[in-house]
Amino acid sequence: MSLNNILNRKVSSEQIFMISVFFVNGGNYVYNLVLARILGPSKFADVAVLVTFLLTLSFIAMTFQLVTAKFSMLFSVKNFSIFVSLMYRNAIIIGVSLGLLLLLFSKELQSLLNTSSASMFVVFGLGVPLYFIMSINRGIFQGKKEFKYLSITYLTEMLSRLLVTFGFIFLLGIQSAAIIALGIIISFGFGMLPFRSKVFRIAIKNKLQVVYRSQIKYFFLLTAFYELTQIIINNSDVLLVKHYFEPYNAGLYASLALIGRVVYFVAWMFVMLLLPKVIELKKEGKRTHAVLFNYMSYITYLSCIIVLGCFLFPETIIHVLFGERYLEISPLLWKYALATSLFAVSNIFAYYYLSLDKYIPVIISGFFGMLQFFLIIWFHETLEQVVQIQILSMFILLVVQILFYWKLRKFDYNI
Repeated sequence: MSLNNILNRKVSSEQIFMISVFFVNGGNYVYNLVLARILGPSKFADVAVLVTFLLTLSFIAMTFQLVTAKFSMLFSVKNFSIFVSLMYRNAIIIGVSLGLLLLLFSKELQSLLNTSSASMFVVFGLGVPLYFIMSINRGIFQGKKEFKYLSITYLTEMLSRLLVTFGFIFLLGIQSAAIIALGIIISFGFGMLPFRSKVFRIAIKNKLQVVYRSQIKYFFLLTAFYELTQIIINNSDVLLVKHYFEPYNAGLYASLALIGRVVYFVAWMFVMLLLPKVIELKKEGKRTHAVLFNYMSYITYLSCIIVLGCFLFPETIIHVLFGERYLEISPLLWKYALATSLFAVSNIFAYYYLSLDKYIPVIISGFFGMLQFFLIIWFHETLEQVVQIQILSMFILLVVQILFYWKLRKFDYNI
């Protein structure tokens, strides 16, 4: 029996995806850690802005990916073709629009975020449309449960970003933020592989029925709103710190955020598996709460381990990952990890409800996302205060999500 046959029998596509996500997240961490060590806190603050923009872009693109994934499972072959063409066309329109905004307001962004260059935003804006096309391709793989192909798209994006960026830095000796932005957008092209070229059409010959268009629009708008709350909760703190604090402290905070977000990126892996599983069970008329508790327990256990490690060995972790120049931020490490853990667990609830077409938790997340945003604007005397605000906001959010779940269970035992 060949090695390939053994792997196909013993390792499911979901397990392959989970393993690949660990590699992808590990590669992305190596990418950021090496850049932080090479550039130092002040210069790394500019790179942190680019990384934050990339994360923000990924949340917006995730709207397209989740909508594509959901309806790829529900539509017939004919309607699927029309639907995918519609999604590609809208993705290109929005991608080009956002890219142009970055180009037009690059100078203003440089001033607002205290970066050393405006060209980094110009270069980054050029790659935005490609990222949105990539998200539709990934949504098809996710909806069709083709997790092997989905894994490859994430791996090719990560590996190419590592090779291209460090090639520029080590071989050409270039360390500018614009060059790093160029490495990012080149990786978008590699992230398109493998590409479902047969379903890539922008022109739409036929139209979906009105009822289907309404369902897509409704789910798209609510998912977009929720992803906006994700952007605010997960990224606004880095941008606000970059605005309010000097570059050195902003760089320190960026390193803190990078480590603390380990929990969120692990949770994201489970979200990718949760959505199609819940939709499938709902379609079959089966109960779904067991899936929620399984994934929630995984994330809770991992979160506890990470927070405990950050509490017991903060200086060791900071020293190993970033070096001595970042050690003064170590007392805040476990606190930031705790805030991210609370958000990650509440996030599982929200995506679960989205899969069931229940949207009140989306509004709840939006409220607390805005609350956190404005609290940081009002209270930012120290970096510790910024972290404390996030712990408070995310703790209350999680409590409200749990209470909503138990209230919903009283009236609907089929969940």
